[in-house]
Amino acid sequence: MTADTHTPPRTLDPARVEAFAGRLMAAYTDSLVTLLVDLGYRTGLLEALAAGDGTSAEVAARAGLAERYVRECLGGLVTAGVVEYSPATGSYSLPAEHAACLTGGGPLDLAPMSRMTGLLGRHVGEVAEAFRTGGGVPYSAFRPEFTDVMDEANRGLFDGHLLDDVVPLAGGLPQRLAQGTGVADVGCGTGHAVNLLARAYPRSRFVGYDFSADAIARARAEAADWGLANAAFEVCDATEVPVDPPFGAVLAFDAIHDQADPAGVLARVHRALEPGGVFLMLDIRAASALEDNLGNPFAPWLYGVSTLHCLTVSLAQGGAGLGAVWGEQRARQMLAAAGFTDVEVHEVPDDPLDSVYVARKPRAGHGSPL
Repeated sequence: MTADTHTPPRTLDPARVEAFAGRLMAAYTDSLVTLLVDLGYRTGLLEALAAGDGTSAEVAARAGLAERYVRECLGGLVTAGVVEYSPATGSYSLPAEHAACLTGGGPLDLAPMSRMTGLLGRHVGEVAEAFRTGGGVPYSAFRPEFTDVMDEANRGLFDGHLLDDVVPLAGGLPQRLAQGTGVADVGCGTGHAVNLLARAYPRSRFVGYDFSADAIARARAEAADWGLANAAFEVCDATEVPVDPPFGAVLAFDAIHDQADPAGVLARVHRALEPGGVFLMLDIRAASALEDNLGNPFAPWLYGVSTLHCLTVSLAQGGAGLGAVWGEQRARQMLAAAGFTDVEVHEVPDDPLDSVYVARKPRAGHGSPL
């Protein structure tokens, strides 16, 4: 006779069932609100509301949109607490505090992030198949829209904080750039950060590397529009970034955790730096251990984006599958293993999702493993 291994039925707590059902419905509701924000962002509806109050017909005319769609979308945004409505006048309004977070294109504008939900949602079926068979969904499957989403999400942050707040975190880097040095941006995407730096520091030379040809084309176009002679861009895998001549600084913005071989990329970055060079890495702000992320209100979003994009694009290449939530502790370990010293971690203004890591390659005779 074999022992009964079945778990005996458990009496359900009706209050817990009701509370959890409510939690699920709130999550499902918020996911659709996100898509309504996406619609408002893409169509210019939010900008039209920010320009002034109005009825659905007035706002639709201002935005050049069909009134019936506008009225239905506004109904969702009003009941979600995004937009305000006056029944007496039939007028809709976007409070100034809400407009600051949804319009204007600055570092506080979170509307572009709404596009991520719809983009990743289209690939749930493919990721589910990878759960069953292994492997992943290749980065090419997310392009070109992923390029647009990341550009829009990061552009306001770069415009508002890169030069005045992020680069100065690397100690004397602004002075070094002003004097003139070589700088590489690994995983540069559309190259906006490179172009901003090249315009601000004409004595330095900047090269952006990315394996996405469409992103590199956009980076080159912006550099040409700005008349930048000291910014160049190359289609290149991060593990093959040139190491000779070495660079005085290497940058990586939300790029390392997606790599098939993140340890190899960090080692390559170390090789590409001259002794005493600095590596400035902006990457996800989280802990490496799940239990340490329980109090992080953004953790579900981070794990969700990682499951549906960061993890799967790495595994699709037979990679390490590091994931977005590799965390500060593991990041420090991997930077040290690559040979970096004096690692500092800083918060990013107006960006609770990322941290800035500043790491240095030791000068000759100061413990360098090379």
